[in-house]
Amino acid sequence: MEIIDNEAMSEKLGIVARQTDYDEETIKQKLIEYNYDHMAVIREYMGLNKKENKAIVTSLNQEIYKQIRRKIDVSDFNRKQCEKLKEEIDKNKNDNEN
Repeated sequence: MEIIDNEAMSEKLGIVARQTDYDEETIKQKLIEYNYDHMAVIREYMGLNKKENKAIVTSLNQEIYKQIRRKIDVSDFNRKQCEKLKEEIDKNKNDNEN
């Protein structure tokens, strides 16, 4: 637990009091509960939770196939874009010749 001086405590009390409708006693309890982190107290008051990075555990095989699918999707997209571009160029050439 962190030791905090009176000046810093009163500053944190003021910050939390301006952002919430907690009374002074509740603010002190919440600050102690959240290890004197005034931002955590305000987040809790507003109902915002820290986003937890939940990494999806995948096997090596799953990761390999995921990367292969991405590569195929990107290359397929690029191929289709090139075909569209060639068609537009050919169409413009034919329009200009007429």
